[in-house]
Amino acid sequence: MSEKKVPFNKEKIEKIAEKYPTPFHIYDEKAIRENARRLKKAFSWLGDDFKEYFAVKATPNPHILKIMKDEGFGTDCSSLPELILSEKTGITGENIMFTSNETPAKEYSKAKELGAIINLDDITHINYLEEQVGLPELLSFRYNPGPLREGNAIIGNPEEAKYGFTKEQLFEGYRMIKEKGVKRFGIHTMVASNELNADYFVETVNMLVDLVIEIHSKLGINFEFINMGGGIGIPYQPDQEPVDLEYVAGEVKKIFDKKIKGSELDPLKLYMENGRMITGPYGYLVARAIHKKEIYKNYIGLDASMANLMRPGMYQAYHHVTVLGKENKPHDHTYDIVGSLCENNDKFAIDRKLPKIDIGDIIVIHDAGAHGHAMGFNYNGKLRSAELLIRPDGSVKQIRRAETIEDYFATLDFSDL
Repeated sequence: MSEKKVPFNKEKIEKIAEKYPTPFHIYDEKAIRENARRLKKAFSWLGDDFKEYFAVKATPNPHILKIMKDEGFGTDCSSLPELILSEKTGITGENIMFTSNETPAKEYSKAKELGAIINLDDITHINYLEEQVGLPELLSFRYNPGPLREGNAIIGNPEEAKYGFTKEQLFEGYRMIKEKGVKRFGIHTMVASNELNADYFVETVNMLVDLVIEIHSKLGINFEFINMGGGIGIPYQPDQEPVDLEYVAGEVKKIFDKKIKGSELDPLKLYMENGRMITGPYGYLVARAIHKKEIYKNYIGLDASMANLMRPGMYQAYHHVTVLGKENKPHDHTYDIVGSLCENNDKFAIDRKLPKIDIGDIIVIHDAGAHGHAMGFNYNGKLRSAELLIRPDGSVKQIRRAETIEDYFATLDFSDL
């Protein structure tokens, strides 16, 4: 089993915790930037015809989005607050991909106001968008391939998923918007999440390329881009390997060279909208062991809970655990690492082999840089924790303060009790 390391030691975290008490999420800026550049380099053969739209839902913090903007990424938004967050970070226009479902008119209105690329989820939204805010010059549709593709545990099988157009609806939809005066066209799909099979993404691109060729031949539409979505997974388990981006890029180049180069669809832009892959491995939930319980099993209780990281409780997902300062100690104790929610699935790890844990030990939960803090909640009156950023020079900056009791009660009215 390979080793998962952290970009800090116990002494550094203890010092940070003096100013910012545990629990907190902490992100490694240098590693995030290096990872972003690796993705861009892999697809550099496309030049400016490649763009990554970072999935805001993964880590919705303006300081993280500013890093994405610096690296030349846009944002993938799915709600009004995400659109506004992008705007406040200086990301506007076609640097925003707006992909939403069951979308209120005011959200379409804001997306159109910002000049975002609107990616419709359903054929009925064509008339809805036209009636409510007007059709933009550029439109994209989300394709759901149904039985033609397999999904995975997180997003479900396409036939069971609520997202996207059927193939027949795509043809009808593009015909409709062409007749209504839309001049520019794109297509999108997203059929898996946290997928580690590199060939899955190659097959997705091949599917989209074949589809735009067929639509072009029947409707005379020249597509500007295909958006292969996100879904590139990360190796949560120590023995897993990351997706080989260079392999994916090389295979996609073969598809473009064979099917697009020199055709009426050349040049065709390629867009992606990863979130987890960009920031996930470079964020950590840092907590402290505050209780030990020995009944039918041995439990270590943390000052963090599922409210800080929902994935293990929601998906039974594995997240690696490091006991700071005891990395080289024998893993000869078996624990359930748990939080304090009134829910039995509030567990970060079950039957995990770890070094002996003492009260006060710092516990680091890995791969919490995406869908970690973002999925936080206030059940049981739990307060969302702070977010910190380790700068490339080693300094630490607070990029979101921890919630307070006052924050929790701010939306309640006690005046007439």
